[in-house]
Amino acid sequence: MINGQKNSVGRRALLGGAAGVLAMPWVARAQANPIKIGIQSIFSGPIALLGASSKGAIQIEIDRINATGGLLGRQIQPIYRDTKGQPQEAARIARELINTDGCEILLDAEASSASFAVQEVVRDLGVLCVHSNSETSSLTADPKLRVATCFRSARQGVHDAIVGGAHSAKIAEAKKLTRWATTSPDYSFGRDTTAQFLEFLKHFKPDIEVASQAWPKMGQPDFTEVITKILQAKPQALYTTLFAGDLSAFVNQGNVYALFGQMQVFCPAMGDLPVLTAIKNLPTGIQCASRYLPTFPDTPPNQAFYENYRKVNNNDYPTNWSWESATGMRFIEAAVKKANSTDGKKAAEAMSGLTIDSIFSTTGKVTMRAEDHTMVDYAIGWGTSVPAAPYVTGVQPGDWGQIRELEAEWKKNNAYV
Repeated sequence: MINGQKNSVGRRALLGGAAGVLAMPWVARAQANPIKIGIQSIFSGPIALLGASSKGAIQIEIDRINATGGLLGRQIQPIYRDTKGQPQEAARIARELINTDGCEILLDAEASSASFAVQEVVRDLGVLCVHSNSETSSLTADPKLRVATCFRSARQGVHDAIVGGAHSAKIAEAKKLTRWATTSPDYSFGRDTTAQFLEFLKHFKPDIEVASQAWPKMGQPDFTEVITKILQAKPQALYTTLFAGDLSAFVNQGNVYALFGQMQVFCPAMGDLPVLTAIKNLPTGIQCASRYLPTFPDTPPNQAFYENYRKVNNNDYPTNWSWESATGMRFIEAAVKKANSTDGKKAAEAMSGLTIDSIFSTTGKVTMRAEDHTMVDYAIGWGTSVPAAPYVTGVQPGDWGQIRELEAEWKKNNAYV
């Protein structure tokens, strides 16, 4: 039998809930008409930890925005998709996110191998897209590849090459290192960034020679052949752009052959805590770029980001992809607010030349450069590895005046102007 009193309570609850919605109509509108943002990354395979670290940082930013009323009075609804780092799959998913899922914006948290494919989809569809992890310089530097509504919130390979070349040349001069070897992943990022590093290393120290180069496949589990090739070349110095799980595997296997006691190693991708902590016996003295470190910039806001990220994400460590993706989300937020629209063209016009506050900069701000839609003024530096926390010490920040000057020359030499 139905209890009349319970019916009365139910009616009161229903009416009370309806009154609450009527009292706050913006809540209903925001929930009924969300801004869908398509977010694609690598969530499976050997470097899935990077995709997960992007998602962890992006979701923190989205939760912050939604908790304060959303964006343009609308809640943000992220739609995450796994591309497995495969260009064809990335292109298919990007198109599906827009045409089928109704996403108005793309946040492409991809490696360079897939971002070029996504860029071509955006060229066709005209939505706002931020590449938050692709570091291959030509993605934004080459005007033939550039897309009006695409931007990059990631570091750029040529910036790393300039700072790394200047830093490495000082070490090489002091230690008289002239014979070099390289090993980097066999795709656009590895090959382009290695070539750029050698170009700027020779700019600062012209007497170096490259005795050997190895190009392992991304996700390759066994580096024995690569390590053997390096040892046979007998270099005084080794440069590698291996990253994430590939890098930790390479160092762990290299330790078996005492590789790191036989040459000075320079590694731009080592300064990420998941990599540093995954290496069983981290060698002392590897020269490594900062990727993401809670000690660089050494500021309370950066430390707070680190602690909050770990708290929200099951005590996992943030990575370079974390801060780049968080920054990409902040650029999207600022551009959409400035344009008062999610329209690709209007939001792109607002983002071009936009400067935002950033805890991931030694100056407290980063800018989305208008001329090539790439981010500048982020924190970038090189330090020295030690086997225990903080793992990288003595980080010296790069000189953005020098970066801009040499980057301009590099663009001119490559007909990118």
